[in-house]
Amino acid sequence: MSPASLEGRPKVGFVGVGVMGHGMAANLLAAGYPLTAIAHRNRAPVEDLVSKGAKEAETLGQLAAASDVIVLCVSNSDVVEQVVSELTPDLRPGMMVIDTGTSSPVSTRKVADQLAAHEVAFVEAPVTGGVKQAAAGELGALVGSDDATYETVRPLLEAFCAQVHHFGPPGAGNTAKLLNNYMVMGLIALITETFTKADQADIDWQKLYDVVICGSADSGALRRIIGNAVQGDFGGYVFDVNGALKDISYFCDMAESMNGKSPMASAVHQVFADAVAAGHGDRLVSELLAPGVRNT
Repeated sequence: MSPASLEGRPKVGFVGVGVMGHGMAANLLAAGYPLTAIAHRNRAPVEDLVSKGAKEAETLGQLAAASDVIVLCVSNSDVVEQVVSELTPDLRPGMMVIDTGTSSPVSTRKVADQLAAHEVAFVEAPVTGGVKQAAAGELGALVGSDDATYETVRPLLEAFCAQVHHFGPPGAGNTAKLLNNYMVMGLIALITETFTKADQADIDWQKLYDVVICGSADSGALRRIIGNAVQGDFGGYVFDVNGALKDISYFCDMAESMNGKSPMASAVHQVFADAVAAGHGDRLVSELLAPGVRNT
């Protein structure tokens, strides 16, 4: 790719090139953004990106020095705060940090204020979709930032997102994302309990699934979980139970801060809290229906 094709494109640093982040970073490269990535535990994604033209940083300081914009795709708000804290001494006025994970709105506003004190813009852009959508550049982004920053960052987000929408200032994006994830976690809890009970009642899963998808209970979650499970594949929903518990915990905190507790959210929270307590935290949510797991 010629240097001329990179004119006007900021240099991007990427933290968190895991199962989701790898696809997002690869799409940024394909769109012509100069990219620097840093490895964590698994080196394979970084090595693949380097083979496609990315550079590798050994430290966060090196990453910051090589970047105009830093994209984070990490596990939770605590990690976002830790990474931003480690990055801050090496950030320059005019830089931008983008958090693409699902975070607590309270934490998001805190990080935004901290970076603003250093004249660094902060954008929350939690994404919807999974690994396939990340690789295909078909994610959705729920953006929280000021208006001017949104217009600046939108072209970059469109490199790996099919839908990019601005919901308001920092905190609004993750508020909207948690509303989305509450619905998703609720569906997963309902689906796994329904088909566990179907198993206990000796109801054929394939037949039940075939008629359910003809009615109002059809959903993407149902198809990803049960559409694969009826074929003996319990890995259809690539999202782990620990992540589900984290998201529903954030939602419960948010709901309580708005207008009291939500009994339904508390029930969904208990489903995933029980699964983690039973030792299933590292399993995919769809694996809660696997033999030897669904009745424990």
